[in-house]
Amino acid sequence: MTTPTTRTEHSNTPAGTLFMAFELSDKTWKLGFPTGHGHKPRERTVTARDQARVLDEIASAKRRLKLPETAPVVSCYEAGRDGFWLHRFLQGHGITNHGVESSAIEVNRRRRRAKSDGLDVRKWVTMLIRYHQGERQVWRVVKVPSVEAEDQRHLHRDLETLKPERASSTTRIKDFLPFVNPNSSIFYPICTTGSQRIRLAS
Repeated sequence: MTTPTTRTEHSNTPAGTLFMAFELSDKTWKLGFPTGHGHKPRERTVTARDQARVLDEIASAKRRLKLPETAPVVSCYEAGRDGFWLHRFLQGHGITNHGVESSAIEVNRRRRRAKSDGLDVRKWVTMLIRYHQGERQVWRVVKVPSVEAEDQRHLHRDLETLKPERASSTTRIKDFLPFVNPNSSIFYPICTTGSQRIRLAS
């Protein structure tokens, strides 16, 4: 559970900062940039994982908002999708990024959203600004793991995915082999290690 904190009167974010929020999906990413109080955010859609296009849109937003090329950039996105390579990419270009834990995002108690429902980019922009105005209760920023630790997580996740696939493949083989030689006496052990083999006795 996130512990609410008192909202501060002033933000620690330097004046002239460009805020940017991501709404990630498998094929496309939406980028949102606030354009001023009471105005709709500037929204741009790019192909997912198109790093060069992301940087181009940041530069374009700075020009549109009459910010200098050296203006600091602060961004956010929901952590989990695509891992943390995006976070490292942004940091590598001098951008302050917040990977946000989805389960710790503030929810309107009168209208709770389903956990499977994503926030749109406008909501992300609003929450990013609120966070930098001192409202720390709007979300919780995740601790980014090292590259080695993240690789281990992916390895474990891949293994858990392969287990049911292995069982399904074994079942299909067992169902198919009698049609090859109906008179065969067939033994079907499940191959769980490199030393075990599927043996066929004719």
